[in-house]
Amino acid sequence: MFKHILVPTDGSELSKRAAAAAIEQARISGATLTFVHAMPPATPLIFGDLLPVAYMPPDEHEKLASKAADIYLGDLKALAQAAGVECHTVKLVSDFPAQAIVDTAKKRHCDAIWMASHGRRGMAAILLGSETQKVLAHTGLPVIVYR
Repeated sequence: MFKHILVPTDGSELSKRAAAAAIEQARISGATLTFVHAMPPATPLIFGDLLPVAYMPPDEHEKLASKAADIYLGDLKALAQAAGVECHTVKLVSDFPAQAIVDTAKKRHCDAIWMASHGRRGMAAILLGSETQKVLAHTGLPVIVYR
């Protein structure tokens, strides 16, 4: 069975349910979990000398994104610890969450990735993309997809 499972989170309810299922699997099998959250970088859209109404300075964006990541990862760490599961957390900044997930799994020597899928199809999948599909396409590790 798997010894070290990477569990990405975006903070959504589906992501939390997937993590809870991963925690239960790790509890049963004795696996270690690494929870990861890829924060979006600050990318303000500035038109010439005009700032958009909702402009946020990059350092303020970083503080808010980091605070949210700490909450998402802290909640999952608390659940894992309550279940007696060894876990680690990683937060990073990336324009490409799927690549960050694959790279983190490799760097942390994980032997599987356990992640949620929103199950988008058709135009929604084309417009919004699927980080799960991108991870599946770019890793050689087993990926457990939770719906």
